[in-house]
Amino acid sequence: MSEAGWRPEVAEIERRRQLRARMGGPEGIARQHKRGKLTVRERIDALVDEGSFREFHSLAGSGTYEGNELKSFVPRGSVEGMARLGGRKVVLSGGDFTVRGGSGGGGGGLGNELPSNERARQWKLPLVRLLDAAGGSVRGFEDIGRTYLPDGNGWSQIDVDLLSKIPVVSAVMGSVAGLPAINACLAHFNVMVKDSSQLFPGGPPVVKAALGYDITKEDLGGPHIHTRVSGCVDNLAETETEAFAMIRRFLSYLPSNVWEMAPRQATDDDPERREESLVDLMPRDRRQVYKVHTLIEAVLDRGSFFEIAPRYGRSRVTGLGRLNGYPVGIMANNPRHHGGSTDVAGGSKVMRLLQLCDIFHLPIVSLADEPGFMVGLESEKQGIERAGAQLVAVTCQSRMPWITIVIGRLFGVAGQCHHRPTGMFRRYAWPSASWGSMHIAGGASAAYRREIDNAPDPQARREEIEARLNAIASPFRTAEATGQDIIDPRETRSVLCEFVEDAQRVLRTQTGEPRIPYRP
Repeated sequence: MSEAGWRPEVAEIERRRQLRARMGGPEGIARQHKRGKLTVRERIDALVDEGSFREFHSLAGSGTYEGNELKSFVPRGSVEGMARLGGRKVVLSGGDFTVRGGSGGGGGGLGNELPSNERARQWKLPLVRLLDAAGGSVRGFEDIGRTYLPDGNGWSQIDVDLLSKIPVVSAVMGSVAGLPAINACLAHFNVMVKDSSQLFPGGPPVVKAALGYDITKEDLGGPHIHTRVSGCVDNLAETETEAFAMIRRFLSYLPSNVWEMAPRQATDDDPERREESLVDLMPRDRRQVYKVHTLIEAVLDRGSFFEIAPRYGRSRVTGLGRLNGYPVGIMANNPRHHGGSTDVAGGSKVMRLLQLCDIFHLPIVSLADEPGFMVGLESEKQGIERAGAQLVAVTCQSRMPWITIVIGRLFGVAGQCHHRPTGMFRRYAWPSASWGSMHIAGGASAAYRREIDNAPDPQARREEIEARLNAIASPFRTAEATGQDIIDPRETRSVLCEFVEDAQRVLRTQTGEPRIPYRP
């Protein structure tokens, strides 16, 4: 053995790591900071438990040589590795916009190490994508000396499969286009950052070439589009730091994979806690509205509610929370928007939540005040019937334990989507509840139309009919005939906590891959 041993090669490892850590160089880093964005390595440091990141592909990139001596080095446009979030291990993939705008390209061939998505699949660990990449670039054609047939599904089939096996989170941290834009939505939860992130299949130059008009990145694919109108992104963070907090919190409710149970957290919130305010929460005059978030916060463990997609489909509230420390999914109608009627947007939120809970073994809690599917011309244009059929299908195909508290209205097919006829299902009602195939007011005008029209005083006859029907609409009459349990609203937290405790033995039998794959 030589006097130096292998010390020169060991020193070369460190030298190359340092070259990779420089990313796109001082100018690229300065441009990133000027845009108000962190670099990918700063993001990773801010997201993960301190000192826990272990990089893989740590020496990957393109080097130029004189003989055997490395003269220059351009790193890959991504940083990948494993780390811990809240003590639990995850796989991370982050786009490095300082290197060719994070564009893909290169790679392939024999001997390649596993990419982050395949490692997450094989290790059965959650995957977090920090997206700041433009996808493919025509510059890549020059690099390989040719064009190519699009075959990205060779990678995407892994990303699709992951959705039925492990939690996947995508954070849109900059201008994200091409395949990374699709990966933003191939996730169980995603988030954008205010003023610094946009999402589109092709940016303004592509729009100009294809459609002939000029538009800014923000107007084309900013958060106001995707968190309010399109629904492609769930949550909006004010800062990158807030986005990282959302990622950590979302994952804290879920198991690391479908073969494990969701983690329980210690709580000092009494499961028998009775909230006096719930007795008077529901107004007798239904033209008045209440704050559904007040109800949610009152029944869940204090401070445990994490809302998903709060700016989109606002007639429905969806999110995650805890009951006696156990993670649950929770959904509720919001009477402050469309009277709580389920529209296409609200229904899509509900379907994603039901799938999430079914895949990762969380009980679902429904706080139902459902006036029915949204009616009207705009709803018809959006395809409310097909959306309703999809919601019925997802509801009936789910199997996680499900409990519904009917606090107000429960009408029509939308109302039946708060009920599941199989598996572990439980339903309670408050004395303020009312139900049926449709509202008495609108239903009477339709069912008794001829009688009302032919009456000397049509309005008086309609009011007479409605009063007659309302007299038999008491939930206590239903309870007499069907055994439906009606509870004091102050008992709500208690019955929910008891149900979720009982649900654990059922959930343990449901671990493993789902019968029906997750659909984003």
